[in-house]
Amino acid sequence: MIWFLKKHQKNLKLNKINKFTSHFILILFSLIIFLPIIWLLRVALTNKVTAYKIPPEWATLNLNNFTEIFTNNSFTNYFINSVIVSIGSTAIALPIAASMAYAFSRYNTGGSLLRIIVLSTQLLPPVIIVLPLFTLYLKINLLNSITGLILAHVTISLPFLAWILISFFEGNVIYLEQAARVDGASRLQAFLYIAIPVSSPGLIAAGLLAFILSWNEFILALILSGPQTNTIPVGLSSFQSHRGVDIAPLAAATIFSIIPVFLLLPFIKKYLISGLSLGALK
Repeated sequence: MIWFLKKHQKNLKLNKINKFTSHFILILFSLIIFLPIIWLLRVALTNKVTAYKIPPEWATLNLNNFTEIFTNNSFTNYFINSVIVSIGSTAIALPIAASMAYAFSRYNTGGSLLRIIVLSTQLLPPVIIVLPLFTLYLKINLLNSITGLILAHVTISLPFLAWILISFFEGNVIYLEQAARVDGASRLQAFLYIAIPVSSPGLIAAGLLAFILSWNEFILALILSGPQTNTIPVGLSSFQSHRGVDIAPLAAATIFSIIPVFLLLPFIKKYLISGLSLGALK
């Protein structure tokens, strides 16, 4: 009995040590990951002189850099353009991608070859398609326009969305559709009233990912947009001039530009896990 109690106490100590070690490692890695963001915030909240000093010095924190990016720069315009382009491209690409994924999962449209072709288009870097798009936009007068930029972002997000949405339509939703068809529903009604609502977690997750993909896109926005239609990734490069880089305002603009992504991360985790679990039940 005494031997058993000693062994039990020893196991408890080992469990506590293992738990402490695992938590310590996780905290350490979290600090390493968040260190650049913390440093960026520190630069954004200091003055321009202190921001350049090496080794770094701490100064009185202030919001002057955040005020400057909205008063002396076109950052507000960049932000609005990014919101419009990201929401617009997502709103166009998501229903088309859902229809494509449904056709792949139900009818095996085009077979495995078409699926591979759709996936392979996602593997192409945007720099390959930007020159043909530039030539086409130049002929149809879509350069330096929000509409043209939205359509360009649809081209890069559509294959990605279609591919990840296939699994969301291949779960138990098939049996629900079959039951609806037995009750007299048409294929379109089964798609609109059964498949779409049941797969809504996956659709929401895919839409959020498409929004972030468009929000962070740089090459297409750089080549196809102009001073009035530039998005945030292109706008951030405007903080570099012949005098150098305005580090403090650039840090403030960067912090503000990543806020929407951080706000969307919890929803992406929630709906993506839910949607993948739904697609895995067969």
